[in-house]
Amino acid sequence: MIKTTYVIGHRNPDTDSIASAIGYAALKQQLGDKTVIAAMAGAPNPQTRYILDRLNIPDPLFLADVHPKVRDTLKRQPVTVDRQASAYEALELFNGSGVRVLPVVDADNRPCGMLSLLRLSESYLLPSPDKLRQVTTSLQGLARTLAAVCAVGTLCDTAMTLNLFIGAMLEESFSSRIDGHDPRQLLIMTGNRRTIQLAAIERGVRVLVITGGHPLEEGLLHQAAQQGVTVLLTPHDTATAAWLARLSTPVSFLAEQEFAEIGVDKSLTALRQKLLGPNVSAVLALEGDGTLAGVATKSSLLAPLPYRLILMDHNELGQAVPGADSVEIAEVIDHHKLGNSHSNSPISFITSPVGSTCTLVARRYRECGIEPEQKIAALLLAGILSDTVILKSPTTTAADQQTAAWLEERSGMVAADFGRDIFAASSSLKNYGSADRVVGADFKLFTHEKYSIGLGQVEVIGFDEFYGMREELLNALAEVKRRDNLFIAGLMVTDITTETTLFLVEGHTRIAHVMEYPQLEPHLYELKNVMSRKKQMVPHLLKILAKV
Repeated sequence: MIKTTYVIGHRNPDTDSIASAIGYAALKQQLGDKTVIAAMAGAPNPQTRYILDRLNIPDPLFLADVHPKVRDTLKRQPVTVDRQASAYEALELFNGSGVRVLPVVDADNRPCGMLSLLRLSESYLLPSPDKLRQVTTSLQGLARTLAAVCAVGTLCDTAMTLNLFIGAMLEESFSSRIDGHDPRQLLIMTGNRRTIQLAAIERGVRVLVITGGHPLEEGLLHQAAQQGVTVLLTPHDTATAAWLARLSTPVSFLAEQEFAEIGVDKSLTALRQKLLGPNVSAVLALEGDGTLAGVATKSSLLAPLPYRLILMDHNELGQAVPGADSVEIAEVIDHHKLGNSHSNSPISFITSPVGSTCTLVARRYRECGIEPEQKIAALLLAGILSDTVILKSPTTTAADQQTAAWLEERSGMVAADFGRDIFAASSSLKNYGSADRVVGADFKLFTHEKYSIGLGQVEVIGFDEFYGMREELLNALAEVKRRDNLFIAGLMVTDITTETTLFLVEGHTRIAHVMEYPQLEPHLYELKNVMSRKKQMVPHLLKILAKV
């Protein structure tokens, strides 16, 4: 199986997250892996939107979640049987395909029943005594199953139930056997026995089948037409024809009318629950329009998924796209603290305490001896400038500075000018549209022992807008804290010109006693010379949590 590999950053992605994903996917493709696709777990924030638009780079594929779905493990060419097909044709399908369940479909490929090999076998091997002679069929289906030629009458596709009698005895004995039966419910099968043929025609039976490839003489043909008797001529011998006649029943009469079904967009968890139901061996998977997509069985739950992930700018599954814990992780490239869970097999894990994941991606280009395209070089440079706040953040390393210089040459950009343009175009909180989007644009969850905290960060030029939105932002933080059951929820509003952060926090009241930074007012702290969430704010909060 050829798997698609999605290169994807964390939830609520920032510029570094999206830029590194696009850049690394481009590198993989240049190395010859065309199955790699850049993806994102959330919409670009205003800063990222400005950069992508300026560089004319399309958005990565948006993946709201990667929870395994029914469609991911489904074989798209199911073996089906038409509702008008005969039991004999169904048996041929069972034998030829090796399946044990056949969906019965109509002309529009919509399921109308489920036929199992077990039920079909029971119908013919264990019939009730009062139904030993009964054959439910249509004249059209009977003729098709017997490979018969219609000598007299019209073949209709209306199903009927007939009583089958074999004319293999003297006429007197045969006539006594069929006396008392409604002749229009009789299916008489005989060879070249003229007396039996005549007796059946004179009684006006519904169907007369002449076996062994024998014809019916002209006079009897004319008499059969007058009596309304349909005459079929089959090449099979009588024993074979009798067996085939019983198998001419349309499958719509044999199939279970109630069956388990599920949409292809439903999760494998939902499929598992259905398959655990009583007497459920298979579930029919349906497209959105109700047509059949495939048949799911318990083996579908074990089928390999057609995609895997490369995690960028994060390694904790709590920050990953929903469903990542159920998907193969092929690689990780990150510059944060380790918090990943164990993998089932060895993977490539690249981590380094640099200021930006884009620095690590650019390093991979250089290690592979590949020059990034000009737009990709500019995008990676933008990621570094964003995450290091134009190389002024405490997280900035010599590697970031050297890589930025290398990308400057290949992008045709001046890093300082490009960085100022980026922050000038995206520093207004009004660009986010609402307080909820300001808080959620770059919001990350962190866990320390029994505590879960959430921190968002936005970069601004001046705090005037912040003070105008302060109450709305605090309300948004309170909602996030409640929704995600957090110990504290905070927002870092960082002024890149003064290198000062205002920290708005909703959480435990005892935080104020151990915060170690000036409290300007309830819920608000001033953090001078603090610009980095990763290197300054998160370690500080994790330290003071032990004091609360």
